[in-house]
Amino acid sequence: MNAIGILGGTFDPIHFGHLRMAEELREQLGLERVRFIPAAVPPHRASPQIEAFHRAEMVRLAIAGNPAFTLDNRELARSGPSYSLDTLTELRAELGTETPLCLLIGSDAFLGLHTWHRWRELQDLAHFVVAHRPGTIPREDAMSPELRQVWQQRGTLQPADVQAMPAGRILLLPITALDISASAIRTALVEGRSTRYLIPETVRAYIDSHHLYARQASKEHHGT
Repeated sequence: MNAIGILGGTFDPIHFGHLRMAEELREQLGLERVRFIPAAVPPHRASPQIEAFHRAEMVRLAIAGNPAFTLDNRELARSGPSYSLDTLTELRAELGTETPLCLLIGSDAFLGLHTWHRWRELQDLAHFVVAHRPGTIPREDAMSPELRQVWQQRGTLQPADVQAMPAGRILLLPITALDISASAIRTALVEGRSTRYLIPETVRAYIDSHHLYARQASKEHHGT
């Protein structure tokens, strides 16, 4: 069965780095679909600056036109922290036990995987597909002892390995290096600098029409 990709994040805002990563991993793995899943309450970082419905709408606008990309709002409908374990458990129940699920993450997130909520249980629900810059494969000496042990047992550099089973492998794949960050985009928006070619035009227009990040900066300035 064709594998399904899962790309979670705050998407505050979504940008071309997210989109290009999803597209390249989709192509390299032959993914049937990539589900973009905005987090409501991210467990490992500060709460998003922008309300969930705005972030979800920006994702919807950004992925429109790509039939392989879909928006999945399940984490926004749940209360409490947006744990990957809960999301993957739900998806596995919906899609069955045989469909390969691929959790798409960056190399920095991978190196912090051992801090995730019940992270060892995630391996039974999905593969980890770790996107990295060409020539910069995450080194074992940068991994925690727990993560290094799991990598040595489950790691692979072969995309075909994740199609052969529904879950349980860690695959490292190189992607085009786009040095774009949501935090830098937010700073540019607050300072009134151009974000053209960093985010899709539809997202840029949505941000402008709702005065999203400028409004947040105003709130912080006035202490509200």
